[in-house]
Amino acid sequence: MQFKNKKPLRNTVDKVIETSLITIMILMVINVLWQVFSRYFLTQPSSFTDELSRYLMIWLGILGAAYVSGRNMHVAIDVLPSRSNDKTQKKLKSIIQLIIVAFSFFALVIGGSRLVYITYTLNQFSPALHAPLALIYFVIPTSGILIIYYKISDFLKK
Repeated sequence: MQFKNKKPLRNTVDKVIETSLITIMILMVINVLWQVFSRYFLTQPSSFTDELSRYLMIWLGILGAAYVSGRNMHVAIDVLPSRSNDKTQKKLKSIIQLIIVAFSFFALVIGGSRLVYITYTLNQFSPALHAPLALIYFVIPTSGILIIYYKISDFLKK
């Protein structure tokens, strides 16, 4: 049995993250517009918009970092690789990918999971939205897993 339109998993992951980032950005714009409207035209500012825009910005930044990492468009210092031959460049790229995977695993996945667990266990909620902080912080380990997926995928592509 052949699958004609079989898309690689990476394209699907990219599309989901792209759609999520676009949705978050749209929600941020609508949220800020509502804040401006309620402040200047209704003369009674909305109580939740500041907090919501802050959390949406966090999600946009952290999830955007995973997306940019997957596209290999992140900021890089290329002084050493640009002065090296092809063989050394490949080794440096492999070492850099390994360091990124290790950082993502220990800082984002493990550290983020601990943060989510602690805020869930302590039953912490945001002041204005009354949303569970564990849900808000869940983007950290999720982003770490995505970065690890992207880097392992890049490494296996070689």
